[in-house]
Amino acid sequence: MDPTVLQQTPLQPSPGIGDGSKSERTPLALRVFGALLMAGGVAVVPEVIHTLAQMGTVFVEKTYTDDSLLTIILYVTLALSACFCALASGVLGFRLLRGNRRRARLIAEAVAIGLVVAFSADLLLFGVNPGLWFLGACALILIAAHVWVDPSLSDERELQRRLRLMQTREEAEDGTLGLDKTGRGYIELDFFNLFWIFVIASVAGVVIESIYHVLVVDFGHYEDRAGLLWGPFSPIYGFGAVLMTLALNRFHNAPIPVVFLVSAVIGGAFEYFVSWFMEYAFGAIAWDYTGTFLNINGRTNFMFMCMWGALGVVWVKLALPALLHTVNLIPWRWRYSITALCAALMIFDGAMTLVALDCWYSRLAGAAPDNALEQFCAEQFDNQWMENRFESMSIHPDAAHRSS
Repeated sequence: MDPTVLQQTPLQPSPGIGDGSKSERTPLALRVFGALLMAGGVAVVPEVIHTLAQMGTVFVEKTYTDDSLLTIILYVTLALSACFCALASGVLGFRLLRGNRRRARLIAEAVAIGLVVAFSADLLLFGVNPGLWFLGACALILIAAHVWVDPSLSDERELQRRLRLMQTREEAEDGTLGLDKTGRGYIELDFFNLFWIFVIASVAGVVIESIYHVLVVDFGHYEDRAGLLWGPFSPIYGFGAVLMTLALNRFHNAPIPVVFLVSAVIGGAFEYFVSWFMEYAFGAIAWDYTGTFLNINGRTNFMFMCMWGALGVVWVKLALPALLHTVNLIPWRWRYSITALCAALMIFDGAMTLVALDCWYSRLAGAAPDNALEQFCAEQFDNQWMENRFESMSIHPDAAHRSS
C-alpha cells in the first residue's frame, strides 16, 4: 500500500480503556468488560464478608497475642484491599457501561494493584486456598481484558493498523522499538518490555548465582539455584529486575553514585521482604546472613546491598540497552503472540510452584493430602524431589505464621 495514501488519512485511535474521551457509541467489548467488572465487584463481596467475620472472631474470642499483631494487620490489609477492589471494580464497570472512559486505565491499574495486595495477604494468612485462586483469576481476567481493549492494541486490529505496523517495522529496523518516546525514561514501561525483562533477568540470575556459588561459596560444587518447578528461572531476580527498571528508568542518565545508592537501598529492601514473605507463608529459608557485617535480621547485609547497587548500575547503564536489542530480535509481527504464549506458560509454572511449595509445607507439618491436587503433588513432587530441585531452600513449618 502506498505510504502517501496512509499519510493523507488522519490517524484516529479507536476508543479504548485508556482514552480520555467519551464517545457517543461505546464499543461492545468495553460494555462487556464493564459488565464483567461490575459482576466481579459483586463476587468479591462474599470474600470481604468472610474475611471480616474471621477477623471479628479473633477479637471476640481474644485469641490474639502481642506476637500476632502482624497477623491482625494482614487481616485488615486483606479486608481493606478486597473492599477497595469491589468498590473500584463496580465504579469502573458502571462508567464503562455509560461510555465514560476518562481515567479508566488509572482505575483499572489501581484495581489490579489492589488484587495483588489482597492475593499476597491471603497467601500469607492461609497458604494456597480457594479464595486465593479466585483473587488470582480476577486479576488475570482484569489484565487480559485491559490489554484486549487497550487503544494501542485496538488500533492494530483496525484498518488503520497498517500505518502503525509500518512505523513499528521502521522502529524495529532502526533499533528504537520499545524506547520511551516521551524522553522521561529509557524504555516504555509496557507489559511486553517488563515481561521479557522478568524472563531474561530470571535466567541471568540463575546463571550468576550458580557461578557465584561454585567459585565463592562452595568451590567446585554445583547447586541448583532455580526458583520455579520447571526451567532455569529464578523469579526473585526477575521481580528484582522489574522493580529496578520501574524505579530507575528515569535515572538512566543519572550519575553512577546515585544509581548505585538507589539500587542498593531498593535491592536490600526487596531481598529482606522476599526472605520475610517466604518464611512467613511457607516457613521457607533460602538464605541466612546472620553473623555477617551489618546484616539486618539475617535477611540482607551490607555486602549484598552493595552487590545490588553494582547490579543496578550495570543494569541501567549496560544491560537495558543490550536487553532491548535482544528483545527486538523477536519478529515484530509475532511479538504479541509469542509474549502471550510465554506469559501463559510462566504463570502456570509460577502457580504450580506455589502449589508444590504449599503441599511440601503441609507434608512436613504432618498433614496428609486431602484432595486430588495435593495427592498429585505428593506423587510427582515428593519431599525428595523438592529438596533436589530447591537445593538452597529448607522448609520449617514452625517458622511459618499462618492462621490456618
